[in-house]
Amino acid sequence: MKTDESLERDISRLGFAAIALNGVIGAGIFALPAVAAAKSGNFSPWLFLFCAVLIMTVVLCFSRAASFVTETGGPIQYAGLAFGPYAGFQTGWLTYIGRLSAMAANIKLMVIYASWFWTPLESGLIHQLAVTLIFILLATSNIIGVRRSMLVVYLFSAMKLAPIFLLVLVGLSHARPDILFATGLPEISTFGETVLVLLYAFVGFESAVVLAGEARDPRRDIPRALTQTVLSITLLYFLIQWISISVLPELAGSNTPLADVAAVLMGSAGAVLLTFGAVFSIGGNCSASMLSAPRMTYALSHMGSMPKWFGAVHPRFHTPINSIVFYSVVGLGLALSGSFVWLAVVSTLARLLSYILSVAALPVLERTMEPCADQFRLPGGYLIPALALILCFWLITFASATAWLTTIGFFLLGTILYFATGRQKSIPD
Repeated sequence: MKTDESLERDISRLGFAAIALNGVIGAGIFALPAVAAAKSGNFSPWLFLFCAVLIMTVVLCFSRAASFVTETGGPIQYAGLAFGPYAGFQTGWLTYIGRLSAMAANIKLMVIYASWFWTPLESGLIHQLAVTLIFILLATSNIIGVRRSMLVVYLFSAMKLAPIFLLVLVGLSHARPDILFATGLPEISTFGETVLVLLYAFVGFESAVVLAGEARDPRRDIPRALTQTVLSITLLYFLIQWISISVLPELAGSNTPLADVAAVLMGSAGAVLLTFGAVFSIGGNCSASMLSAPRMTYALSHMGSMPKWFGAVHPRFHTPINSIVFYSVVGLGLALSGSFVWLAVVSTLARLLSYILSVAALPVLERTMEPCADQFRLPGGYLIPALALILCFWLITFASATAWLTTIGFFLLGTILYFATGRQKSIPD
């Protein structure tokens, strides 16, 4: 495939690291410490490391695939080049569904964290009205212009990481080494389900590979940015969980775990700061999702893989209005009908399925694509891709029947939309 010469190649390795960082760190780490503690107690920091090992097998496969493909699309390109346009479309569609359900989960959690300031936001009608209002505001900011929506992204992102780093810096002196090495193993019967939920804190790195067409040196920069960023995030998650179980024995029962940990470490001022950080972090993740995900259905429409309705542009604001409305309405429906954990599982399941297709494409890319001198290489031949596939297949078996039915329903919807176009186009040059 030819490189899209209309795109400016301005993104550096640092830029891709920032994209991957923002893609991964969203709502998960603000809610899952309590889930991890409830499921595995003091073993929970090690469980985050275990999840990191699992996801690193997939990250390494994506890094290798990214060293072959220099065009925009990421998973759509990998599966499309290996297995044809329908496989490429469904891989992109599953990635889209993963973002959609994550958007619903994240906005629910954003409102729950905001309930620290006003209790009625935690549940009931006030909670639902707040979730609805946020969807409307984010959709409106996107419809009236991309420049305004980017301002929202920048506003939230600027306040994202500082409170988390402050929590770690203050909390390290309170972390108890004995709590790490004097703990039993979690229940085997629920181990797989717990890992599936916790993986939600690690997915999202694939957002970086989608922008390969705008990289200065995609074959070199993207693989290194992915691996280094995920390793850094792993260390951060381990420290957060270790600090949390050290200072907050009742962590498992908390709805706003990091805010409660901050309250113990820094008093009410620290809790306020961390809660603001959570709201800004989750809000930034959601605003970025609202900005980018509707452009996927818009682009697929112009590729001929989805009905033309998704490609409609607002006559005044020149934004993909129908794609934005579709994303917002379906996301709102998911948010109002499901819990955070259920939505997180649906998001992780959809992404794992897209990971399976992308990893399975790697051997075909190895055989059909030309190698280059400064290419990211995997040790052990096909050992790491084989492990990644085995682990992904193992994890999806723990998803609930409801999560599977929801994902299959979206898969069938994508198939209907694809064939409703009446034509199948290959991924464009």
